[in-house]
Amino acid sequence: MMQVRAVPEPEAAKPRHAAAAQIKKLAEEAAHCERCPLYRKATQTVFGEGPIGALIMLVGEQPGDQEDRAGRPFVGPAGRMLDAALAQVGLDRGATYVTNAVKHFKYEQRGKRRLHKHPNRGEVQACRWWLDREFALVRPKLVVALGAVAAHAILNRPIVLARTRGRILALPDGRSVVATMHPSAILRMPDETARRQAFGNFVSDLKQAVKIAKSRP
Repeated sequence: MMQVRAVPEPEAAKPRHAAAAQIKKLAEEAAHCERCPLYRKATQTVFGEGPIGALIMLVGEQPGDQEDRAGRPFVGPAGRMLDAALAQVGLDRGATYVTNAVKHFKYEQRGKRRLHKHPNRGEVQACRWWLDREFALVRPKLVVALGAVAAHAILNRPIVLARTRGRILALPDGRSVVATMHPSAILRMPDETARRQAFGNFVSDLKQAVKIAKSRP
Protein backbone atom coordinates (compact mmCIF):
# COMPACT_ATOMS: atom_id res chain seq x y z
CA MET A 1 0.00 0.00 0.00
CA MET A 2 1.31 3.41 -0.94
CA GLN A 3 2.03 5.62 2.04
CA VAL A 4 0.95 9.26 1.85
CA ARG A 5 3.35 11.66 3.47
CA ALA A 6 1.87 14.47 5.51
CA VAL A 7 2.50 17.91 4.09
CA PRO A 8 4.52 19.92 6.62
CA GLU A 9 2.65 22.82 8.14
CA PRO A 10 4.05 26.21 7.09
CA GLU A 11 6.12 27.73 9.90
CA ALA A 12 4.13 30.98 9.71
CA ALA A 13 0.89 29.10 10.44
CA LYS A 14 2.12 27.46 13.64
CA PRO A 15 2.01 30.57 15.90
CA ARG A 16 -1.49 31.35 14.64
CA HIS A 17 -2.73 27.84 15.39
CA ALA A 18 -1.13 28.01 18.83
CA ALA A 19 -2.81 31.35 19.54
CA ALA A 20 -6.18 29.96 18.38
CA ALA A 21 -5.80 27.06 20.81
CA GLN A 22 -4.85 29.47 23.60
CA ILE A 23 -7.82 31.74 23.03
CA LYS A 24 -10.15 28.75 23.00
CA LYS A 25 -8.72 27.75 26.37
CA LEU A 26 -9.06 31.35 27.57
CA ALA A 27 -12.75 31.36 26.65
CA GLU A 28 -13.24 28.15 28.61
CA GLU A 29 -11.59 29.74 31.63
CA ALA A 30 -13.69 32.90 31.28
CA ALA A 31 -16.85 30.77 31.44
CA HIS A 32 -16.10 30.35 35.17
CA CYS A 33 -15.06 33.94 35.83
CA GLU A 34 -15.97 35.39 39.23
CA ARG A 35 -13.66 38.42 39.11
CA CYS A 36 -16.61 40.77 39.77
CA PRO A 37 -20.20 40.26 41.05
CA LEU A 38 -21.82 40.44 37.58
CA TYR A 39 -21.56 36.67 37.09
CA ARG A 40 -24.18 36.13 39.82
CA LYS A 41 -27.10 37.44 37.74
CA ALA A 42 -25.88 36.84 34.20
CA THR A 43 -26.88 33.68 32.35
CA GLN A 44 -23.34 33.05 31.15
CA THR A 45 -20.06 34.63 30.13
CA VAL A 46 -20.11 36.07 26.60
CA PHE A 47 -16.56 35.83 25.26
CA GLY A 48 -15.19 37.23 22.02
CA GLU A 49 -15.13 35.38 18.72
CA GLY A 50 -13.28 35.71 15.44
CA PRO A 51 -9.96 34.84 13.80
CA ILE A 52 -6.44 35.26 15.10
CA GLY A 53 -4.77 38.11 13.21
CA ALA A 54 -8.13 39.73 12.43
CA LEU A 55 -8.04 42.89 10.33
CA ILE A 56 -9.90 44.75 13.08
CA MET A 57 -11.03 43.93 16.60
CA LEU A 58 -14.41 45.45 17.46
CA VAL A 59 -14.87 46.07 21.18
CA GLY A 60 -18.30 46.93 22.56
CA GLU A 61 -19.35 47.79 26.10
CA GLN A 62 -21.00 44.58 27.31
CA PRO A 63 -23.35 41.87 26.02
CA GLY A 64 -27.07 42.64 25.89
CA ASP A 65 -30.10 40.53 26.73
CA GLN A 66 -30.00 38.36 23.60
CA GLU A 67 -26.23 37.94 23.78
CA ASP A 68 -26.51 36.85 27.41
CA ARG A 69 -29.01 34.16 26.45
CA ALA A 70 -27.13 33.00 23.33
CA GLY A 71 -23.62 33.19 24.77
CA ARG A 72 -22.30 35.02 21.68
CA PRO A 73 -21.41 38.71 21.14
CA PHE A 74 -23.49 41.03 18.96
CA VAL A 75 -26.32 38.69 17.96
CA GLY A 76 -29.18 41.01 18.93
CA PRO A 77 -30.49 44.21 17.30
CA ALA A 78 -27.16 46.03 17.77
CA GLY A 79 -25.39 43.09 16.15
CA ARG A 80 -27.67 43.24 13.14
CA MET A 81 -26.97 46.97 12.86
CA LEU A 82 -23.24 46.24 13.04
CA ASP A 83 -23.51 43.56 10.34
CA ALA A 84 -25.39 45.98 8.07
CA ALA A 85 -22.65 48.60 8.51
CA LEU A 86 -19.88 46.07 7.85
CA ALA A 87 -21.68 45.01 4.67
CA GLN A 88 -21.73 48.66 3.57
CA VAL A 89 -17.94 48.86 3.85
CA GLY A 90 -17.43 45.50 2.17
CA LEU A 91 -16.02 43.78 5.24
CA ASP A 92 -17.17 40.30 6.18
CA ARG A 93 -17.78 39.90 9.90
CA GLY A 94 -15.72 36.72 9.71
CA ALA A 95 -12.66 38.89 9.08
CA THR A 96 -13.18 40.68 12.41
CA TYR A 97 -12.79 39.69 16.03
CA VAL A 98 -15.83 40.87 18.01
CA THR A 99 -15.83 41.16 21.79
CA ASN A 100 -16.86 43.38 24.71
CA ALA A 101 -14.99 45.25 27.42
CA VAL A 102 -17.21 43.49 29.99
CA LYS A 103 -18.13 39.83 29.46
CA HIS A 104 -21.29 39.61 31.59
CA PHE A 105 -24.66 41.29 31.05
CA LYS A 106 -25.46 43.92 33.68
CA TYR A 107 -29.14 44.72 33.91
CA GLU A 108 -32.06 45.89 36.01
CA GLN A 109 -35.17 43.71 36.14
CA ARG A 110 -38.37 45.55 35.21
CA GLY A 111 -41.21 43.05 35.29
CA LYS A 112 -40.33 40.48 32.63
CA ARG A 113 -37.85 42.80 30.94
CA ARG A 114 -34.13 43.04 31.69
CA LEU A 115 -32.96 46.60 31.06
CA HIS A 116 -29.32 47.35 30.30
CA LYS A 117 -27.24 49.10 32.98
CA HIS A 118 -23.80 50.58 32.38
CA PRO A 119 -20.97 48.68 34.09
CA ASN A 120 -19.10 50.65 36.73
CA ARG A 121 -15.37 51.34 36.75
CA GLY A 122 -14.57 48.42 39.06
CA GLU A 123 -16.44 45.97 36.84
CA VAL A 124 -14.68 47.28 33.73
CA GLN A 125 -11.27 47.06 35.41
CA ALA A 126 -11.94 43.52 36.64
CA CYS A 127 -12.74 42.42 33.09
CA ARG A 128 -9.72 44.19 31.56
CA TRP A 129 -7.69 41.10 32.50
CA TRP A 130 -9.56 39.11 29.82
CA LEU A 131 -9.50 41.90 27.24
CA ASP A 132 -5.73 42.30 27.53
CA ARG A 133 -5.28 38.61 26.79
CA GLU A 134 -7.56 38.86 23.78
CA PHE A 135 -5.43 41.75 22.49
CA ALA A 136 -2.23 39.77 22.99
CA LEU A 137 -3.49 36.61 21.27
CA VAL A 138 -5.60 38.05 18.43
CA ARG A 139 -3.10 40.78 17.50
CA PRO A 140 -5.49 42.70 15.21
CA LYS A 141 -4.26 45.31 12.78
CA LEU A 142 -6.51 47.87 14.48
CA VAL A 143 -8.83 48.05 17.50
CA VAL A 144 -12.19 49.77 17.03
CA ALA A 145 -13.93 50.89 20.22
CA LEU A 146 -17.70 50.89 19.87
CA GLY A 147 -18.96 53.61 22.20
CA ALA A 148 -17.49 55.82 24.91
CA VAL A 149 -17.54 53.13 27.62
CA ALA A 150 -15.52 50.73 25.46
CA ALA A 151 -13.10 53.50 24.49
CA HIS A 152 -12.65 54.47 28.15
CA ALA A 153 -12.01 50.83 29.06
CA ILE A 154 -9.37 50.41 26.35
CA LEU A 155 -7.63 53.77 26.76
CA ASN A 156 -8.05 53.91 30.54
CA ARG A 157 -9.27 57.49 30.29
CA PRO A 158 -12.58 59.14 29.40
CA ILE A 159 -13.01 60.44 25.87
CA VAL A 160 -15.57 62.62 24.10
CA LEU A 161 -16.67 60.76 20.98
CA ALA A 162 -17.68 63.95 19.19
CA ARG A 163 -14.04 65.09 19.34
CA THR A 164 -12.17 61.84 18.80
CA ARG A 165 -14.32 59.58 16.60
CA GLY A 166 -12.53 58.38 13.50
CA ARG A 167 -9.11 59.55 14.74
CA ILE A 168 -6.19 57.23 15.50
CA LEU A 169 -5.57 57.04 19.25
CA ALA A 170 -2.34 55.42 20.42
CA LEU A 171 -1.86 53.16 23.44
CA PRO A 172 1.43 53.05 25.40
CA ASP A 173 2.25 49.62 23.92
CA GLY A 174 2.01 51.02 20.39
CA ARG A 175 -1.42 49.57 19.61
CA SER A 176 -3.75 51.85 17.66
CA VAL A 177 -7.42 52.46 18.46
CA VAL A 178 -10.20 54.19 16.55
CA ALA A 179 -13.36 55.11 18.46
CA THR A 180 -16.84 55.35 17.02
CA MET A 181 -20.41 55.11 18.28
CA HIS A 182 -21.99 51.89 19.51
CA PRO A 183 -24.59 50.55 17.06
CA SER A 184 -27.16 50.43 19.86
CA ALA A 185 -26.92 54.24 20.04
CA ILE A 186 -28.24 54.37 16.47
CA LEU A 187 -31.24 52.27 17.49
CA ARG A 188 -32.04 54.75 20.25
CA MET A 189 -32.19 57.74 17.89
CA PRO A 190 -35.57 59.56 18.15
CA ASP A 191 -36.63 59.27 14.51
CA GLU A 192 -35.79 57.67 11.18
CA THR A 193 -33.98 60.74 9.84
CA ALA A 194 -31.66 60.83 12.84
CA ARG A 195 -31.06 57.08 12.61
CA ARG A 196 -30.23 57.31 8.91
CA GLN A 197 -27.74 60.10 9.51
CA ALA A 198 -26.13 58.32 12.47
CA PHE A 199 -25.84 55.10 10.49
CA GLY A 200 -24.12 57.00 7.66
CA ASN A 201 -21.62 58.45 10.14
CA PHE A 202 -21.04 55.00 11.63
CA VAL A 203 -20.34 53.52 8.19
CA SER A 204 -17.92 56.38 7.43
CA ASP A 205 -16.01 55.67 10.66
CA LEU A 206 -15.80 51.97 9.82
CA LYS A 207 -14.57 52.76 6.29
CA GLN A 208 -11.83 54.90 7.80
CA ALA A 209 -10.95 52.13 10.26
CA VAL A 210 -10.69 49.52 7.48
CA LYS A 211 -8.52 51.87 5.43
CA ILE A 212 -6.19 52.38 8.38
CA ALA A 213 -6.06 48.66 9.19
CA LYS A 214 -5.28 47.69 5.60
CA SER A 215 -2.40 50.17 5.52
CA ARG A 216 -0.73 48.39 8.45
CA PRO A 217 2.03 45.82 7.71
